[in-house]
Amino acid sequence: MNLKNIMRSLSTPLIVIGVAALVASIALLLAGHNPLSAFSAMLDNLSSADNLVTVANYASRYYVMGVAVAFGFKMNLFNIGTNGQYQVAALFAGALGGWLRLPGPINLVLILIVAVGVGSLWAVIPGVLMVSRKVNIVVGTIMMNGIAAGLIGYLLRTNFRDVNDRLTAHTPTIPENSRIPQLNSVLKLIGIHLPDTTSLHGFFVIAVAAGIMFYVVVYRSRFGFDLLASGRNANAARVSGVHPKTMVIRTMALSGGLAGLAGMSVLLCQQFEYGDRFPLQLGFAGISVALLGRNSPIGIAFSATAMAAIEQGARGLVTANIPQEIGQIVQGTLLVVAVIMYELANRRNQTRMIKESALAMTVETSAS
Repeated sequence: MNLKNIMRSLSTPLIVIGVAALVASIALLLAGHNPLSAFSAMLDNLSSADNLVTVANYASRYYVMGVAVAFGFKMNLFNIGTNGQYQVAALFAGALGGWLRLPGPINLVLILIVAVGVGSLWAVIPGVLMVSRKVNIVVGTIMMNGIAAGLIGYLLRTNFRDVNDRLTAHTPTIPENSRIPQLNSVLKLIGIHLPDTTSLHGFFVIAVAAGIMFYVVVYRSRFGFDLLASGRNANAARVSGVHPKTMVIRTMALSGGLAGLAGMSVLLCQQFEYGDRFPLQLGFAGISVALLGRNSPIGIAFSATAMAAIEQGARGLVTANIPQEIGQIVQGTLLVVAVIMYELANRRNQTRMIKESALAMTVETSAS
């Protein structure tokens, strides 16, 4: 990625965040609140080390989910089913991790493998329906989200339920030695001392690795070349030897696997069981993050951090007697504006491709 692409990746999130701030300001004024007081309260809530670490933890999960969505976007596959993919993956991984009593590292690796595998499988199903029955990928993934909700509701109250807890429905608790370790002790080795009241999740390292993997796979591998070629011009890619059906399946498997991995930031670092308290909208947040970041690793990182900062900062609105829902308004506006800008960019690219094709045909006709 050159400097021009990096600046382009960062410009879109800044514009969208500015529009979202404007919409939030209007909502605050209509509700009789001072926008400056609200934004000041949000910034004050982000000034402590505890909250900054929380932002880093939230940003890590948003980043991995954003990368999962971006893989699909690179091939014009709108994988809106990441919400169901990470929840089903977390359910099966949580049940397995709670049942098994293997040595900690082995148990942890198995949990991660199951999460990635189940997420991939759940994403491949709509991919197969698309290439075999021409089912629209959006329709297929939404359908799988509905099936996921029903399956989770059934298994969580029957086969996968912790029989030792009759009050709440959740999977057995994952043993402490099978969880992703915290990074506080590692940070101390380099002179960074975090407060005892907070901890940086080890999932942060996984997020960094996911970003590096995304860059290498998309921009430095044959698979990435085929992926980008298929997304830009499917017909040209087919003529050059790319198998579009195979690419759909492989891309959806990769996207779903990363979505399943994103859920491990909650399962293995925070709650250690899958139940009714498990977050339900992580997949949709990933869509916002990917769109805001223009599907680039640096842009997604910036967008994930901004989304996490808004979520955590909104908790400080209580001190200013302002509803926390203002934060939800900002996040919702981010998604709407990001979708609009994504569609405008797509139409601009399509117009450019049509002009380039017309120019090429004109040159060829003149030459003949």
